[in-house]
Amino acid sequence: MAYTILVADDEEQIRELLRLYLEKEGYQVLEAADGHAALNCLQQKEVDMAILDIMMPNLDGYRVLKKLRENSNIPVMMLSAKSQDTDKILGLDLGADDYLAKPFNPMEAIARINSNIRRFYSLGAKGRELKQLQVKDLRLDTEACVVYQQERPIDLTSVEYKLLRLFMEHPGKVFTKQQVYENVWGEEYAIADNNIMVCISRLRAKLSEDSGAYIKTIRGLGYRMEKE
Repeated sequence: MAYTILVADDEEQIRELLRLYLEKEGYQVLEAADGHAALNCLQQKEVDMAILDIMMPNLDGYRVLKKLRENSNIPVMMLSAKSQDTDKILGLDLGADDYLAKPFNPMEAIARINSNIRRFYSLGAKGRELKQLQVKDLRLDTEACVVYQQERPIDLTSVEYKLLRLFMEHPGKVFTKQQVYENVWGEEYAIADNNIMVCISRLRAKLSEDSGAYIKTIRGLGYRMEKE
């Protein structure tokens, strides 16, 4: 079954370029030229991944993302001509999974999209061998891709879910930043990236007011899921 990807950007050339490359990869593509159209598409269509330009008319990409995250954790990649870390961090903080600055190499965009799709949608199939993961009061259902804390579901983004699953599959093991990045983002870790710190911080806040209650920072080494 072909995955459906929404490309939301007010620049027609960007939409056409991504459509061309995505369709060559076998994806079905939906387009939106502004934020309202993107939001309507996400609410009315079955979309497996969204690519959102930040600077769209009517509703910007941040607001579309924020609304989307109220009831969906599909992978989201943000596009922007802005390259400042603050813009990137804001998108990740709102629940984006990836960020690509314009102008971009379309082959890099496709590689990132493939990586997000593969990592997110392979989790269900991968998890059939072990359907439930349990650490402390957290229970992760790998078939439904839902995490429960004392049987109360926790609303996580796709990256937060993948982070927590990685740690819960290996409680007590220390993961370096490189290992975390390559397992969760599915890309080679070439340079220091604060995506990891931001996403782990967001995940911790959703689990407990005590930042080290579940995922502990091991100074100079990385991160570890506490067993007890």
